[in-house]
Amino acid sequence: MIFIAGISISLFVLALLLVKKNKNKSDILLLIWMLLYITHLGYYYIDSIGQRYDYPHLLGFSMPFPLLHCVLMFFYVSHVTNQVHPKRSISLLHFIPALSAYVYLIPFFLLSTTEKIEIFKLEGGENYGLFAQILQVSISLSGIIYVVWCSFLLIKHKKNIRSQFSDIEEISLSWLQFLVVGMGLVWFLVIVTQNDNIIAHSVAVFVILIGFFGVQQKSIFNNTQEVHQKPLINEVDQETTEPLPTREKYRNSGLTKDLAEEHFQRLNDLMNEGQFYKNANLSLGELASELELHPNYLSQIINNNGGQSFYDYVNTFRVNEFKKLLAKPENQKYTLMTLAFECGFNSKSSFNRYFKKITGKTPSQYSKQ
Repeated sequence: MIFIAGISISLFVLALLLVKKNKNKSDILLLIWMLLYITHLGYYYIDSIGQRYDYPHLLGFSMPFPLLHCVLMFFYVSHVTNQVHPKRSISLLHFIPALSAYVYLIPFFLLSTTEKIEIFKLEGGENYGLFAQILQVSISLSGIIYVVWCSFLLIKHKKNIRSQFSDIEEISLSWLQFLVVGMGLVWFLVIVTQNDNIIAHSVAVFVILIGFFGVQQKSIFNNTQEVHQKPLINEVDQETTEPLPTREKYRNSGLTKDLAEEHFQRLNDLMNEGQFYKNANLSLGELASELELHPNYLSQIINNNGGQSFYDYVNTFRVNEFKKLLAKPENQKYTLMTLAFECGFNSKSSFNRYFKKITGKTPSQYSKQ
């Protein structure tokens, strides 16, 4: 049965997360989300085999679950994309709808077994029928709001990637896009059909697909290494957690023109002498640490003084280095990709794409020239 399959896949994903070392906050959130899915699918299974009233003490407990699914998805996406609100108290507000529903249901939970079953058989009773209608509207609105919100987070994150990484070939948003689109489709069925059987099966299929696609996401289930940075100089509030600012936000950052030019020269010297661009996984944070600058300031300096994003800035050095290596007679025995990897490129596709962007020619055309 599909519910058994969904529960089994959820347990499998849960086991992978539990054995993973160095779990970060996004891993913990996904783990909690899987626990919620296991519980929710368990309720669906009991209901599908006609044993709902065999466990009267569980009646009503799963009703607010859909409100929690949306919140956990939002928290997961915001943590993975590093767009978490700095104030935890604000984050807790997301749980108010679900908490309110449970508070309202407390009198129902305290009823006798007979009274609970009678209320459910009467489709919620007079008071709880109204509650069920309000809850249904809340669930529908919650789904729309959080799916749209998460979509905006992904769009924003996609724009920020080029400001933080020198190689974006391995950075894929497919996993997060799948979660958001999948949840959107489930909520579409919730709003349009309002059929518990269809919704239950769609949730089971969604969880199975989470397991199928999720296992392929090495960033989720494999160990990750944290980047340890040097202490930053006191040029900016070190507790800043907001995403990299845009040029409009730079206007009042306090970084003077002379200071920016000085740091930009230091940056160029560091790149030329230290050849940091040869590190295929070079990130904005690592380079900022070497310069003892806040990443936000470094991003501003590269944008304003270099007229480029961090991604373009680093890859321009790589292309120039490739040209130098290609011009040396002793390097003619090496393939173009060997030289490209030596310069810091991490894949053939990213090398070809960016080289043509800079020179207007493919690497092969340029080498023949």
